[in-house]
Amino acid sequence: MLLKILPRGLMVAAMILLHAAPVAQADNSPDFLPLMPYPQTIEHAEGHLKISAPLQFAVADRATPRVKAALQRLNTTLAQRPGVAPEARPILIRLQSLAAENTAPITAPNTELDTADEAYRLTVNGAGITLAARTDVGVLRGLATLAQLTGAAGSVSLPYVVIDDAPRFAWRGLLLDSVRHFISVATIKRQIDGMAAAKLNVLHWHLTDDQGWRFESRAYPKLTELASDGEFYTRQQIKEVIAYAKARGIYVLPEVDMPGHASAIAVAYPELMSAPGPYLPEDRWGVHKPLLNPANEDVYTFAKAILQEVTELFPFGYVHIGGDEVDPEHWQNNAKIQAFMAEQNLADEHALHAYFNGRLASILTGLDRAMIGWDEVLHKDLPAGTLVQSWQGPDALGRAINAGFPALLSTGFYLDQPQSSAYHYRVQLEPQPLDIDTQAHPGEPWRSWRFTMPRKRGSAVAGTVSVISSGDSLRGFVDFNGKSRASVRDLQWQDERLSFALDSWMGPLRANLTIDGDALTGPVLAANAPYTLTGELIASSERDGSELPTAIAKDIISPENHDLLLGGEAALWAEMVDEHNIDVRLWPRGFVVAERLWSSKDLRDADFMYQRLDKVSGWSAEVVGLQHFAQWRDGLAAVVPEPQQALVLNISRALEPAQYYHRHHEKSTHGTYSRRDSLKNLVDVLPAESRATQKFSTDAKRWLSDTDNTAALVAAQAQLSSWQKDAKALRKLLEKNDPANLLGVTQTLQQVSEWGLTILTALAEGKPLGDDERSRAYRELQQAMQIQDEMIVAPARVVMGWLAH
Repeated sequence: MLLKILPRGLMVAAMILLHAAPVAQADNSPDFLPLMPYPQTIEHAEGHLKISAPLQFAVADRATPRVKAALQRLNTTLAQRPGVAPEARPILIRLQSLAAENTAPITAPNTELDTADEAYRLTVNGAGITLAARTDVGVLRGLATLAQLTGAAGSVSLPYVVIDDAPRFAWRGLLLDSVRHFISVATIKRQIDGMAAAKLNVLHWHLTDDQGWRFESRAYPKLTELASDGEFYTRQQIKEVIAYAKARGIYVLPEVDMPGHASAIAVAYPELMSAPGPYLPEDRWGVHKPLLNPANEDVYTFAKAILQEVTELFPFGYVHIGGDEVDPEHWQNNAKIQAFMAEQNLADEHALHAYFNGRLASILTGLDRAMIGWDEVLHKDLPAGTLVQSWQGPDALGRAINAGFPALLSTGFYLDQPQSSAYHYRVQLEPQPLDIDTQAHPGEPWRSWRFTMPRKRGSAVAGTVSVISSGDSLRGFVDFNGKSRASVRDLQWQDERLSFALDSWMGPLRANLTIDGDALTGPVLAANAPYTLTGELIASSERDGSELPTAIAKDIISPENHDLLLGGEAALWAEMVDEHNIDVRLWPRGFVVAERLWSSKDLRDADFMYQRLDKVSGWSAEVVGLQHFAQWRDGLAAVVPEPQQALVLNISRALEPAQYYHRHHEKSTHGTYSRRDSLKNLVDVLPAESRATQKFSTDAKRWLSDTDNTAALVAAQAQLSSWQKDAKALRKLLEKNDPANLLGVTQTLQQVSEWGLTILTALAEGKPLGDDERSRAYRELQQAMQIQDEMIVAPARVVMGWLAH
């Protein structure tokens, strides 16, 4: 039976969820609950229930085996807590059904992903704990919330609450790439534990790619003999992972890449390819040329045998066939393939790709499975029911859905790209209409510039930026080449200065530009590292016949297609991820993506999110066993000697890995951009964002907006002084011994800290910097914001901002 995803919002009648935005509460509020994902509704009451004994279901027969196992895992963690006596009389949990009859059975769900299956009501009061759900998966989600309520340390005291909860989306996934760097079964299981804690429900397992073939094939054994480096999963190991995930209410989706990303297949079976071999094992990253030959019937024999093996192992109702980044060169240069296209009346390589996908979909239909592919599979001839997963963004997502295909979003949720949690949190899954008027009306001055921003790898980022003035207000927008129009925020246009911000596929962008006649130049911070923008005026209200640029139409999802947006997936591609830093990259940001997919779309307060994230991050390390803190500390200890470690730990709190794909671009320039590049540097275990910098920036903002708040000023100065002092001490040690090549960033942090203290003092005393000193500060801070050994000194961008005051 094919897995069907029911429309979200289909709930049992007995459960009415209120979708009003939850009220943000400070973490010192008695009602503050450090929960992620945040529940749909919470009702607070006075009082607490002290947990001094194990938890036990009042009627054990109402719990399925996986629910009993989940409670046992929770009790194991509670047994380590003070005041919980294993021998004491158990505290009972009453299980009820959310159905009209509370005595209705609570069973495992059928093969459909349904938001109602995961709904639960958790009640804690003086009478004890009651957990109501329609299925045992709902019970698992309720127990996950209960586990978070128990906290991470100290005696266990649960607040009196009633939590009504269910996911916003039925599909909430996490992609793990086991190809670029192999991930052990034990490590995958740990990530599944994290997924269960975050209420994610689909593990998307990327098993084949150019760099390797990772699952055992009996039909084509040379795939692992020649194209795996001996690192692959046996059939028994795959079954073990699937069973582990199922016990936690998680499906496992296999991905087998075809027709592209096929270099591993080419090594083992070159006769199936579109260009003659032999082929060598691929260890470089990027898009490679080998393609399966759609004109060769043996390719479909291969595909059917492989997919048969996949479906024998994976019971989930979908199989992912990749289908992305097809470079058609080998198809174009193969005379037999070109002749085949003519015979089949295939107009171009896109049609040939659609033909190939149609053959795969037919094979999967015969195996009682539905097909998933990335954006590039979208075509007018794509078989109905194919699920499209978008990595290209909301434009592609909207096109797929409005063409009648179910879809998932991953853009904005790539966790292998270090980005701030706030950026992930701002993602709107549905394509959004513009929130400004982009037409210039009579009497409104406007200008448009064409710009380009070169990158170290790949083509330059290019497009146009336009600004319209209307009295005292401004509105502006950017048209990136090939993408629909995006409005900007924080827009300022004064004489020769133009600044603005917006979110993009590269992360948050912040431009600080200079207008010199018709020229436009300046830095654009892409995530946390700068690009250099150059541009020229192409149209303005002062030029006769000028017109604003024409926008690419945005595919807003029509109301009748809204339920085709099934959810989304976080993605962890593994070019720069291995066993030693996977948790640093996944957690705690995985909870942020999980909340965006589970919680109300109106829950947007980033400050409230960070308050809870800090708590959940510690809880997940201590209770769930995630290793994001341990990998940071262990990685640091591995690269610096003992005398330096304490100092480097403090310094590292001010550092970030270069975000977006800046590190990929750096390795393309300075390394091999392959698996030969080391992942044993400090940058590889740095958290994605510097929370210390964010907190010190917040302190400074509080003081700058209220100069009577001396406590905030003192806190900001104290952080800068700590970094300045430790950087100075570390420099002396590194000048003698610098095995991790940290002298450069240490010197930069010392310089940034000293400028920060100087500028804050000047502002506090009302004595602004002189022109020469300000110019020198600007030059040195601008240099300090550059990438150094793939790292960013995060406080530099904060201190640079103070120069505007």
